[in-house]
Amino acid sequence: MEGVSLKSLRDRPFELLQELERRGRAVSAQVGQESAGGREWVGVALRMAGELFLAAREETREVLSVPATLTRVPGAKPWIRGLANVRGQLLPVIDLRHFIGSGVAPATRNTRVIVANHREIPAGLLVDEVLGFRRFAESEFTGDVPPTVTQCERYLAGAFRRGEEQWPVLSLRSILESPAFAEAAA
Repeated sequence: MEGVSLKSLRDRPFELLQELERRGRAVSAQVGQESAGGREWVGVALRMAGELFLAAREETREVLSVPATLTRVPGAKPWIRGLANVRGQLLPVIDLRHFIGSGVAPATRNTRVIVANHREIPAGLLVDEVLGFRRFAESEFTGDVPPTVTQCERYLAGAFRRGEEQWPVLSLRSILESPAFAEAAA
């Protein structure tokens, strides 16, 4: 896929993620020993309400386009968009922005569903956009929780800082296991 433009892959999310990962690995190989002995942290970069976030790779099972058919759940909170049939399994699709109280996720060609990797709570989290993998040295991590416009600090697990850039880490586990998430009935 050498020389493939990312724009040409915009409607093929899986191939887009593969190309982004390939490019990330190429850059990592070049930078290589810059952080000799330093461990690497990998996350999925996403955009929500104009802000950039990371979700830990191990908390993310897969990224999907928004399913064509979502079946509404009677009596459910409005942030539950509905149930989707994903390869024969029912997956509740949650509007993450609506859940945290920051408006409703727009329905655009970039909108994606991040399927959380949780043993007991199946959920697909609707986000504005997924930007692919981001790699950071563990030394770039800070436990300080930065303020966010979306006011989701209670679900953040620190941040990574690189130069002027700050990437808050959204804990999918703390979202799924929160008391507010357990109260899905309206």
